[in-house]
Amino acid sequence: MAGTRKGKRIDDLPGWARRIHEEYGSPELSDLQDVFHGPLLERRSGLRKDDLIEILLDARALPKDVDPWVRGMLIGTSRNAVEILDESGGFRSIARDVIVEVRLVTHLRRPYIEDKELLTFEKEDFRRRSSMQEEAERSADGSDDSHLWG
Repeated sequence: MAGTRKGKRIDDLPGWARRIHEEYGSPELSDLQDVFHGPLLERRSGLRKDDLIEILLDARALPKDVDPWVRGMLIGTSRNAVEILDESGGFRSIARDVIVEVRLVTHLRRPYIEDKELLTFEKEDFRRRSSMQEEAERSADGSDDSHLWG
């Protein structure tokens, strides 16, 4: 049994989400739904990179007459912020302290563990970061003894 949300089909999406979905390549949405019930290994839910989301901001943190809803595609998260590409195509980093609610409109990617492209990216990114870290350590020490054994 799949969970319910706004974007089960492309016709269910609001206009701003439909536009981003088309720019993204129009993936089939029914294959990407959350699963909340059933065997534990088959359940999948939660926000994913590239999800289309709506964020309700605390109105006390905004100037008067500003729409408290921010809509767009989730780019990433950190301990202190949520980063999105908003409905007008601008990058926004929103402090978690002012977020009241996050609504999932639709997923655009498979669940993390099933997303081979994302897993490959993270593996390559880990290698790149390790290489950069080794280079930084060599240059900080002022010597390059990486060719020595033991």
